[in-house]
Amino acid sequence: MSSEDLEKYEAEMELQLYREYRDVVGLFSYVVETERRFYLTNHVDLQPRSTENGEMYFEVTMEDAWVWDMYRPARFVRNVRVVTFKDVNVEEITKSDLEVPAAGKPGSSS
Repeated sequence: MSSEDLEKYEAEMELQLYREYRDVVGLFSYVVETERRFYLTNHVDLQPRSTENGEMYFEVTMEDAWVWDMYRPARFVRNVRVVTFKDVNVEEITKSDLEVPAAGKPGSSS
């Protein structure tokens, strides 16, 4: 397999992953980003913790999540637990952000 073939394969996989994301995002309430992964979930619990020497880390648990990872054969997971010393971003998905504006044009009022 040439490097060009590999790049084409990866581009196709990423496009397929984006299409899957677009199809499922409306099913979830939260977006969770860690340094390694991007998740969609309906239940997230973020707990700041500290080690004995005072270093802060985060423990994130999610239930019924979808994982952005093109190398996973199954992206839906029942339970996820992430422990990280890096930043964690949790955002609530606003359902109105997912709706297509009337007449299919941004800013149209009819």
